[in-house]
Amino acid sequence: MSEIQKYEGQPVIDSRQVAEMVGKQHKHLMRDIQKYSNDILTSPNLDPLSFFIKSEYADQKGETRPCYLLTKQGCEFVANKMTGRKGNIFTAEYVSLFNQMESKQIDSYMISDPVKRAERWIEEHNELTQERKGRLIAEQRNLELQPKADYCDAILSNKGLVTITQIAKDYGMSGSKMNQLLHQLGVQYKQSGTWLLYARYQTKGWTQSETTPITHRDGRLDVKMTTKWTQKGRLGLYELLKQHDVLPLIEK
Repeated sequence: MSEIQKYEGQPVIDSRQVAEMVGKQHKHLMRDIQKYSNDILTSPNLDPLSFFIKSEYADQKGETRPCYLLTKQGCEFVANKMTGRKGNIFTAEYVSLFNQMESKQIDSYMISDPVKRAERWIEEHNELTQERKGRLIAEQRNLELQPKADYCDAILSNKGLVTITQIAKDYGMSGSKMNQLLHQLGVQYKQSGTWLLYARYQTKGWTQSETTPITHRDGRLDVKMTTKWTQKGRLGLYELLKQHDVLPLIEK
């Protein structure tokens, strides 16, 4: 049975309940909401927290899992993405739930008894204070997480190979310095003038080798091998470097 809960004084519905209402697997709804939130973030006039609030719950094993709390606007957003009978039923259900919640709330000015009116006014004041505090905390968390999302999105949107120099620029350093850092971290070693990955990283699909024909000054023909990084490798380096407190400029 779906029900409305309060988050810092604001009525919301757990994404697990919404997933059940719309007939989706929760992980698929979570994926959709994450995309919606990222799209909303691109507009300076919109706040994702007015729609979707990141939260957590404990599963049957007692392990913490992510979920979202959807405001009425968030439910409207999800409903607008749906068509047909399921969309109509979900719209009717969430509107009914929110209306029931609103009908149970009586504003202090509507209470005639002065003592009860004062008590209700205090409750309203505390709810508003907690709501504002909660939103500030949630906004701060969202801002802390957003740089990572931006950098990862930039990586995943680029499908081509990149040089170590291009990756190094993301961190405000030269390609030479980045190569030395990766050597110190046990990622790669140099052989015959070419940086190669150590065995533990060779099967991860992080790099591809390119050969280029060259002609020496004495006329001898030769080939030069260059190691380039895939976007998977670029993302792998991001996670590895983050463990050593080395962050791209976008996250500083």
